[in-house]
Amino acid sequence: MACRSGAPRWVRAVMAAFFMLSLFVPLSPAHAVTVRVKDIVDYEGVRDNQLVGYGLVVGLHGTGDRLTNIIFTRETLISMLNRLGVNIRDREIQLQTHDVAAVMVTATLPPFSHGGGRIDVTVSAVGDAQDLTGGTLLVTPLQAADGEVYAVAQGSLVTNAFTAGGQAATVTRNIPTSGHIANGGVVEREVPVKLGETGVIHLSLHNPNFTTATRVAEVINRSIGAHMAQVDDPRTIAVDLTGRNASLTLFRIGDLQIEPDTMAKVVVDEASGTIVMGDSVRISTVAIAQGNLTIQVTETPEVVQPAPFSNGVTAVVPRTQANVSTDSSHRLGILREGPTLASLVAGMNALGMGPRDMIGILQAIKADGALQADLEVR
Repeated sequence: MACRSGAPRWVRAVMAAFFMLSLFVPLSPAHAVTVRVKDIVDYEGVRDNQLVGYGLVVGLHGTGDRLTNIIFTRETLISMLNRLGVNIRDREIQLQTHDVAAVMVTATLPPFSHGGGRIDVTVSAVGDAQDLTGGTLLVTPLQAADGEVYAVAQGSLVTNAFTAGGQAATVTRNIPTSGHIANGGVVEREVPVKLGETGVIHLSLHNPNFTTATRVAEVINRSIGAHMAQVDDPRTIAVDLTGRNASLTLFRIGDLQIEPDTMAKVVVDEASGTIVMGDSVRISTVAIAQGNLTIQVTETPEVVQPAPFSNGVTAVVPRTQANVSTDSSHRLGILREGPTLASLVAGMNALGMGPRDMIGILQAIKADGALQADLEVR
């Protein structure tokens, strides 16, 4: 016999049974976040190099160093003019320009940079210059820690700052004594990088973790070659490149996907009241009572005037009001153990605590041994 909907009765029965069964089937967990190997590791020997130099910025509109106060600026300017054939040693006392500033020039030399390549440089005043806007950096050699010159910088500065004001007020936006020159440095010397010169290259994890290191080694052995990678320590994975092209192999390794493991850790910044908890943080069931004793004292003095035509004087009568609050509305609460970070946060919010209160309570829970994570207070 057909039902009103037009479907046979046995079809409706099967559908109802399937629906009831689905209520008892647990939902599959959300997919874990995967990342590329190259986003969480550094390659051995592939690194930046810091460069620094000292130079002069010219063309300032009266906002440079005062040569009577900044001796090194005056000496540098005189030495530069001498090299260009202008001798003013006998009249250096008459050198009163305010359009020159001594600066420190810094830059980062990326790996695999070749001669003639361009890099960005940052220029910062070291004297009493007020503004470097509109200045031009003269040729400045940039040295590394070994004392060798690896780049030369020169060009017009961009500060993205301005200063305006009058006799009573001044407005300054950003930092006018620090500027930037895009592609202002020319690479003169290369830093050789030899990948896999010994036949083995090491991958260094940004966040040391045995589980993550093991997963990286496993995915390399499974996708690139068996027994090719092994874990040396929580930070380092050794990869055997024997008989392989180093660049091509590292390219393939970098695009492999893994699920990184995270440590159970709570980071607390007391200055800003910030709390950050990882997904692995767990708290055992604890009872918490949170409340404060607040005492508020208010002074409201009153002025008393004497009666007309009397010999009295005006007097001030003190009035003090003191209120004491024990915050009795906050009672003992139970923070139950939860399997996820969401349940932990929901439990703490249910107790009606703000970030400042949570910081103190987390420290107390850690001391009690119920916080199953590292607690870092900054």
